[in-house]
Amino acid sequence: MLLKLTGSSCSGKTTLANAVGERLEKAVVHDFDERGVPEGADGPWRNRMTEMWVRRALAYQGHGHDLLLTGQSPLGEVLAAPSAPLLDGIAVCLVDVSDEMRRRRLGHRDPGRWDPPAVDAFVGWADWHRKHAADPRYRPDVVINDSWPEMAWQRWTEWTADDRRWSTLLIDTTDQRITDSADQIAQWVAEQREALRSGGLALSRGWPDQTSSEADPTS
Repeated sequence: MLLKLTGSSCSGKTTLANAVGERLEKAVVHDFDERGVPEGADGPWRNRMTEMWVRRALAYQGHGHDLLLTGQSPLGEVLAAPSAPLLDGIAVCLVDVSDEMRRRRLGHRDPGRWDPPAVDAFVGWADWHRKHAADPRYRPDVVINDSWPEMAWQRWTEWTADDRRWSTLLIDTTDQRITDSADQIAQWVAEQREALRSGGLALSRGWPDQTSSEADPTS
């Protein structure tokens, strides 16, 4: 299955993935940008790379391994990737941090690199992540407009916030020890794997063909 840690820059995704990866059996850890980011990278580039990573997850899946992937693609972008329905399971966790802490981390990580408007853009992207993770109807245009034509956005654009398939766990790393955040990620991974094994994972194979009521066992 694909286990995705998403969020804006400097939330701690890569640090946590590396810490958790050492504990996981039959799992591999990769960073979305590990092959480099071209100058002028845009939404269509991120869409194509999301599809590439979904295909990598499928290859690992064929060998009995899960892929724990860090990056900034939100749940809707993963679900819209052409090959996403072929995955045995999909789970997404939003790794977040307060705006003030994100600004401090950006300055510490990349001193002098980002001007104030660029830092504001990172903070704004983080705010969008939070709101869109809670409700698919919140500003879907941010990722859909001017996107790669192969993306299948219609798979989820009619969903509402109470559709259990639209599920992103939020972990806030503000003022939290790395070990504590890593424990939360490890627990989340274990829970998603168990849900897949027991048939309770909302985004298991076949999710695009379900209706909202089928996706919600309480309906």
